[in-house]
Amino acid sequence: MIALLIVLCEVAFWVLLAAGLALRYVARKPKPGAAVLLCEPLLEVVLLVVTAIDLRNGAEPDWKHGLAAVYIGFTVALGRSTIRWVDARVAHRWFGGPPPVKPPKYGMARAAHEWRTAARWILAAAIAAGLLQAAAWYVGSGGDVSSLRMWQQKMGWVVAVNLIIAGSYTLFPKRDPGESGDRAAGREPARK
Repeated sequence: MIALLIVLCEVAFWVLLAAGLALRYVARKPKPGAAVLLCEPLLEVVLLVVTAIDLRNGAEPDWKHGLAAVYIGFTVALGRSTIRWVDARVAHRWFGGPPPVKPPKYGMARAAHEWRTAARWILAAAIAAGLLQAAAWYVGSGGDVSSLRMWQQKMGWVVAVNLIIAGSYTLFPKRDPGESGDRAAGREPARK
């Protein structure tokens, strides 16, 4: 039942997103469109409550309960940026909006962008790990929480990978091929 509910929440996320954007752009009703988009967090609340009830009714914690916690964490941390990303592209593509802002490609501006992206993913992993820990405490010492611990380890990997990616852009910034070596390093080129 939990796995089906996760799928339904994901489908409902995209349906609400499409409905909110349709109200905003097609019907030209931005306030009702925003109201529909604000309903997105209710999906996570429903999933959290149903998962807690399932565990309270004696269900053995398994991968589905862990996946529910991960889904909630990632939707809470990444949902807003996903909505903004889709909104900007829909507005530009079909409704004459400005082109979406592209992330910087080079140097420390790119590194800063990667750190902001990593921060969102790390927040998602932290929320998921916190929910997984709360579920483990909720089940108590009498239940098998190994599947929840497995998901927590995976969240540790998410954090590590994002730190490595963002760190690599900081330690080895990509240089603009149009700049000379001196200018890319922040030095003035030698005068002849």
